[in-house]
Amino acid sequence: MSTYIAPSQIAQRQLAYFEGKNVLVAGEAEDLFPVELAKHCNSVTVFTTNYSYFRQLERYSEIKRIFDVELSEETGSDMILLYWPKAKAEAEYLLTMLLSKLGKDTEICVVGENRSGVKSIEKMFKPFGPINKYDSARRCSFYWGQATSEAPEFNLNDWYKTYSLNISGNELTIKSLPGVFSHGQLDVGSQLLIDSLPSLKGKVLDFGCGAGVLGAVMATQNPNIELEMCDISAFAIASSRETLKANGLQGNVFASDIYSDTNDDYDFIVSNPPFHSGLDTSYVAAETLLDKAPKHLKRTGELYIVANSFLKYQPILQTAFSDYNTINKTNKFAIYHAQK
Repeated sequence: MSTYIAPSQIAQRQLAYFEGKNVLVAGEAEDLFPVELAKHCNSVTVFTTNYSYFRQLERYSEIKRIFDVELSEETGSDMILLYWPKAKAEAEYLLTMLLSKLGKDTEICVVGENRSGVKSIEKMFKPFGPINKYDSARRCSFYWGQATSEAPEFNLNDWYKTYSLNISGNELTIKSLPGVFSHGQLDVGSQLLIDSLPSLKGKVLDFGCGAGVLGAVMATQNPNIELEMCDISAFAIASSRETLKANGLQGNVFASDIYSDTNDDYDFIVSNPPFHSGLDTSYVAAETLLDKAPKHLKRTGELYIVANSFLKYQPILQTAFSDYNTINKTNKFAIYHAQK
C-alpha cells in the first residue's frame, strides 16, 4: 500500500511527464514523493510555505528546499508540480508568483483532490496558456499545461489584504496574505479570547499567530511585554511582521513547528490554536501545544487558549496542568486558562 497522499499517487502514475525536467514542487505537498521524483528527473526543488514540511525534508540532500512566501533564488526549474491548496486565493497567488519567476515556456502539472476545487485551474490558468486534465483517480485529478504567455511582474504588496479593527478604543491595522487564518476579518473565537485576557507582563508567546491580530492587540494593551509570535506558515509570519510594522509595534516573529524553535521561559502562552491540516481536521498541533506547554512556561507561567466547544481539550489540560478552568464560554467557543 502506498504511503503517499492521493494527489502524489496520481502524480506517481504520470512519471513520464517529469523525465529530464528540473521540477519545482509547490503547494499542499506533505509527503516524500519529491524524493522519489528526484530519481526520475534532473533536479527537484521544493518551495514550501509550511515549516513542518520544510523540516521533514531536511535529511534528503537530493532535494533543494526553500521556505518562504516568495521564490527569490534561482532554481533552474522548467516545470512546476503544484499540489492544489485548500484556499483558492492561495492557489492563485502561487500560480502568479511562480510563473512570474520562472517565465514563459514553463510547464506545469497540477494535482489535487476533486473536493478541493482543483477544477478551478482550468479557468485560472487561461491567461498563461493551455491546460488540460490527463488523468483521474482516487478522487483526484492530474492536469498538464504550459505557459505560452509571460506572467505579469509579481509584487508581494499587491497580495496583502488590509483591514482595520477597533479593540477597546485602539484602532489597529491588520495585514493578511492569502491562506492565512481569518484572512481579511477577525474571527469570533479570537475576539472572545481578546475580551477574556487579563493584563500581561514579561515574556509572551502568541502561538499560531496568523495575521498577527492577537499579538498586535496584546502589544498595544500591554506595551511593556516582550512579545514573541510563531507560526508554521510562511504566509502567517510575513503577515504578522507587516501587521506589527503597520502599527509601530515590536515583536520577534519566527517559524516554529509547534515548539521546535520556541523558548522555554514564557510568562504567558496565548493561542487560538489551529485544528486543520489541509482539508482535514487535525488536533495534533493543538494537543501537543497543550501537553508540552508547562515545559515552555516559567514556574508560575500561564496559558490562555480559545477552542471550539466541541473540541475535547479538558482531559489534556487536566493531565498537563494541575490548575485549569474555563473562564469564558459561548455556544460555540470556550476560553481555557491554565497555570503551571
